[in-house]
Amino acid sequence: MTDEASRPDPAADPAVPKVEETPVPDTAQTPVPATARGPVGRPATRALFVLAILIYVADLVTKVLAVHYIDPADPISIIGDTVTLTLVRNPGAAFSMATGMTWLLTLVAIGVVIGVVKIGRTLRSRWWALGLGLVLGGALGNLTDRLFRSPGPLQGHVVDFVSVGWWPVFNVADSSIVCGAVLLVALTVFGIEPTGKEPTESETSGKETRQ
Repeated sequence: MTDEASRPDPAADPAVPKVEETPVPDTAQTPVPATARGPVGRPATRALFVLAILIYVADLVTKVLAVHYIDPADPISIIGDTVTLTLVRNPGAAFSMATGMTWLLTLVAIGVVIGVVKIGRTLRSRWWALGLGLVLGGALGNLTDRLFRSPGPLQGHVVDFVSVGWWPVFNVADSSIVCGAVLLVALTVFGIEPTGKEPTESETSGKETRQ
């Protein structure tokens, strides 16, 4: 007992360096940053793909109903001769543009889908999610027609059935693509980025000075 009591305490000896213990973080309670959760965890990304799926399903369902119930030779009148349901097969782009270039339009549509999906994985702006979701859903709808409808893959004709006055016959996908494109142009003009950031006053004044 005497030897143990007379033994010096290392903690009280100034010559002995003190070793500080580094606290170990509790991983169970440490919140995971939003950037580490992956693209699926971002609300804007989820909104984009949910909207695209809804547009895609609506386009497919309306086309199936149009093919089943509308006689190409007997349009269905909705508002006189101004608004009718007229079934046509469109080999071109939206609103019957660029007819005769179906295979090229198919490749362009595939590129659009890939591009939107790539941008959507890093998206944070809900407005951009809305615009890109509209474009993606419409592009997928018309792309499905070009891949699986007659006369064959990459050359399939798109089903159009809505006729309004002098405007070319269109479908749900066409309307979705146009609305989404207009919104994306507006966001670009006003400087709203896909990341959700808006231009600061210094950036705006700098652009005006350069002009």
